[in-house]
Amino acid sequence: MADKLTLEVVTPYGPVLKEEVDEVVAPGSEGEFGVLPGHVPFVTTLKIGMVVYKKGGSVAYLFANSGYAEVYDNTVLILADSAERAEDIDVERARAAMKRAEERLRKEAEIDFARAQAALERAMMRLQVAEKRGIK
Repeated sequence: MADKLTLEVVTPYGPVLKEEVDEVVAPGSEGEFGVLPGHVPFVTTLKIGMVVYKKGGSVAYLFANSGYAEVYDNTVLILADSAERAEDIDVERARAAMKRAEERLRKEAEIDFARAQAALERAMMRLQVAEKRGIK
């Protein structure tokens, strides 16, 4: 049994991350799941959320905007609609997106509610991930 996992995160815009890690926790659509070396293979869908991965004594964070995850041969492959490392999140842009989504939701009858709600969820999750790096 290997003692490391390969975490690979890919979006339609290109690769976001490929690292050897000790542990991965991701936001599955049926609930959060964790993967350690030697995990059984599986495929699942992802919801908007935070991917947490540990390497040595450090913990890192990543925003994932839904998609799929596949676990196989000590590899966690995440195919996300979009993804950003915590250090790459533009906090001001995320705050502006959250404000726009909240304003749209107040005009409930005039907008696509599900789309505005998803935009709000993405913005809020980006801010939560960014906070993990110490920016508020």
